[in-house]
Amino acid sequence: MKKLINTPETVVSDALLGIAAAHQDLRVDHQNKIIYRAAAPRPGKVGLISGGGSGHEPLHGGFVGLGMLDAACAGEVFTSPVPDQMLEATKVVDAGAGVLHVVKNYTGDVLNFEMAAELAAAETGVEVVAVVTDDDVAVQDSLFTAGRRGVGVTVLLEKIAGAAAEEGRSLTEVADVARRVNANGRSMGVALTSCTVPAAGRPTFDLPDDEIEVGVGIHGEPGRRRLPLAPAADIAALLVEPILADLDFTGGDGVVAFVNGLGGTPLIELYVMYHEVARILAASGITVVRSLVGPYITSLEMAGASVTLLKLDDELLRLWDAPVSTPGLRWGV
Repeated sequence: MKKLINTPETVVSDALLGIAAAHQDLRVDHQNKIIYRAAAPRPGKVGLISGGGSGHEPLHGGFVGLGMLDAACAGEVFTSPVPDQMLEATKVVDAGAGVLHVVKNYTGDVLNFEMAAELAAAETGVEVVAVVTDDDVAVQDSLFTAGRRGVGVTVLLEKIAGAAAEEGRSLTEVADVARRVNANGRSMGVALTSCTVPAAGRPTFDLPDDEIEVGVGIHGEPGRRRLPLAPAADIAALLVEPILADLDFTGGDGVVAFVNGLGGTPLIELYVMYHEVARILAASGITVVRSLVGPYITSLEMAGASVTLLKLDDELLRLWDAPVSTPGLRWGV
């Protein structure tokens, strides 16, 4: 195992020290492994928190800042944060208007966020609403979920719901926006290699050089099937066609097309993939009005990519375009 770490046991803590040193507009609670905006919560603003296992950077800590999250809880690598972390974050970001929990559909995340919300209500009376993302069309159930996994839509939801919160909307209104994003987004990914969790010291799964895993999860969970390695045009079709079969993306106000790198894929290959995705969408009568290309929800050093499509309306497009300033996403400021 070759990694730029000190020890597997300290990798998350050491990374949080680096985040604190690199980003003066963030504040890190090292004891509880929580990343906050440096500024205090704005009175009357809905607080947004998310979190999950580390190893998916920039998700979630890289999306803390203006226009997105108020806090992110960092679990150990590919391990859910514990309820105490989520409880502490909920209490800190509560500014009197309630708190939205953005939760990917993994059993540990869902259960621990539920427990944190119950504890917060009992201890402080803060109102908490959770929205669970479940956009992965690859499989219905997996090793870590009941139902579909939460993947790329999580990034888009945190941006759009974050913009709604910045406008001063109520908790109910922000949660409704978040649910619309989840309902109108679909994703699917492919792996070319496994990743290596530092604590394990070996690849999570064996994938021969001449094969790909279609529909892989962001923790290395198996997908729909393994196939021989193919040109990017064929792989793009393997990802886009099941998405289009699951939801009608024609009409409306177009889509956000998001081609995401899983950590080990260079940007040149992601743009090759984006070209093929855009070609398929154009042939299918789907209008792309916004795009996002890059490694935004990763799986350590896994080589591969995912495609996420989000069907837009006027309001969701306006919220997508609203200013954002975070380490991982920034425009309009």
